[in-house]
Amino acid sequence: MLYQAYQAYCDTLAPARFASRTATDLRDKFLGGAEKMPSVRRLFALAETFEKAAVTHARPSYSINKVMAGNTMTPVVEEVALSLPFGDMLHFAKSEVTVPQPKVLVVAPLSGHFATLLRGTVETLLRDHDVYITDWKNARDVPPSAGDFGLDDYIDYVIRFLRELGDPAEKRGAHVLAVCQPCVPVLAAVALMAQDDDPCQPRTMSLLGGPVDVRESPTVVNDLANAQTFEWFEKNLIHTVPWRYKGGGRKVYPGFIQLSAFMSMNSARHYAQFRKLYQHIADLEQVEVDKIEHFYDEYLAVLDLTAEFYLETIDKVFQRALLAKGELTHRGRKVDCSAIRKTALLTVEGERDDICAVGQTAAAHLLCTSLRPHLKRHHLQPGVGHYGVFSGSKWEREVYPQVRNMILAMA
Repeated sequence: MLYQAYQAYCDTLAPARFASRTATDLRDKFLGGAEKMPSVRRLFALAETFEKAAVTHARPSYSINKVMAGNTMTPVVEEVALSLPFGDMLHFAKSEVTVPQPKVLVVAPLSGHFATLLRGTVETLLRDHDVYITDWKNARDVPPSAGDFGLDDYIDYVIRFLRELGDPAEKRGAHVLAVCQPCVPVLAAVALMAQDDDPCQPRTMSLLGGPVDVRESPTVVNDLANAQTFEWFEKNLIHTVPWRYKGGGRKVYPGFIQLSAFMSMNSARHYAQFRKLYQHIADLEQVEVDKIEHFYDEYLAVLDLTAEFYLETIDKVFQRALLAKGELTHRGRKVDCSAIRKTALLTVEGERDDICAVGQTAAAHLLCTSLRPHLKRHHLQPGVGHYGVFSGSKWEREVYPQVRNMILAMA
């Protein structure tokens, strides 16, 4: 019933949201002189702030139209390279690049937000690489006829995408980079490909801030995952999609619950940010307005996870840490990370990461026991939290060169 109650709440506020959006459009189109009247500016600032505080369920645009590749500003065209029921593999094609660049698959988290959260990560990688990304779909928009999507299916998708990018005839694989939650299924997928001696197994695997072994330095997130039983999560956090959507009747972990949990951890900060947004709009400080609105346009766009994927992740990754113990299976087959011999491994952690603490990602090195020393690297980034590992200035200046050099060394 929670999803239905949430939908009723959204429907109740819809007329007010529409009125705020209309007022903002009216101001932008016809009231250019309104900035001369402080009281009018405050009224419109209130309307715009109210509009921007709305939770949305549609993927924002990547808005990557051009990048600096080498010394040239190069156009970028977004295209679907492979479409599957629960996610597409998007390609950011650079038509004017004549020299082939290493193919990199960015595996985005499936944890309540869209893959566009990695827009900055992709934009940086595009300078020197041919970039693809897993663009996960909102489970509430996937009809029940598409079947289930669990952790095994996630691993299958990663393998399918890597095979699509590889060249089996030349025994040439692409490169894979995982951010946060997918570090576990990506490591499992590469291990399975190595066990099969798959000619398309990736040349490098970069794992950025992921929960490979949550027993190392447990964070608040890890504590919350273990504070309740598996049955509690199943009973209290799994809900049914309303019938008005394509996925009507599907059991999901709603994105708005995940968002509420994240925002409650820093509620005072979010309140302060919206207060600042109101004041910046009223004071006509457009640069500051754009910064805050850009962040919340992304942060408040949420997607639902299938119930099976969410529950299996809670159980196998956060509660039992099966991969770290060497006990994870994929469709009844044991996942053996020691089979990885050809894929170079880079792990990256943030010194101040309060989601995946120091040591949780580096644990991958202890599992990949067959990798020779020159194929294993670890980078601990000082002064950053979780998001700083894959976005922002330190990602661009200090973390990205580690990724680029690893890929270059294996090219």
